[in-house]
Order: sequence, then structure tokens, then C-alpha cells
Amino acid sequence: QVQLVESGGGLVQAGGSLRLSCTASGRTFSLYAMGWFRQAPGKARQFVVTISRHGSSTYYADSVKGRFTISRDNAKNTVYLQMNNLKPEDTAVYYCAADQRYGGTSNGDYRYWGQGTQVTVSS
Repeated sequence: QVQLVESGGGLVQAGGSLRLSCTASGRTFSLYAMGWFRQAPGKARQFVVTISRHGSSTYYADSVKGRFTISRDNAKNTVYLQMNNLKPEDTAVYYCAADQRYGGTSNGDYRYWGQGTQVTVSS
């Protein structure tokens, strides 16, 4: 079992920045690829970005490419999502997810999920 806890969400103005964190416990963190997803009100949860076990590979959704950066610190069992130049359409609950296979962009590709953290971007 892997337990994931997100933090760092909040309210920010358009153009601002936030950094989300997701800390894992329960199993060896470096065994897992990590992903971030988000769910806006009334919409399905969608893929944002994923990172490989040791951080050598990443893959971003087009909607966040160039604005968001994923990174991880395996010594701290934590994955980060740096979000810059935020837009109102980035408003959503952000979830981190873990799976032993890298490259997944669908909800079903990830076995473990956090509870989510709210990000609200005002215009």
C-alpha cells in the first residue's frame, strides 16, 4: 500500500504561481512513477503530468506544457508540481497518483491516489 497526501493548494490570482507537494508513505517511493491529475467542477478528472521513478522522464498535457513543472525528491518521498502563469481554467482539485508503470495518462493507469488539494485561480 502507498498513502499519498497532497498539500500546497490555495487561492491565487491569474498569472500567479503555486507549488503543490505530494508526500508518499508505506512503500519505497522510488519504485513508483508519479502523476498529477486535476478535476474541475462538473468535469472528469484529467491527466496533467507524469514523472518516471527517478525523474529522468516526464510527460505533460498540452494544456500545461511550458507553465507547469513536475519534479521529485526520492530522499523525501515527495513529488512536486510547480505551477506558473496560472489561468482561471486551471481551477480544479489536483490529485497525485502512483503506479509502478511509467507513462500512464488515464485514471485507470494509476493504482494509488491522494485525496486532492484545491487550486482556485481568480481572474
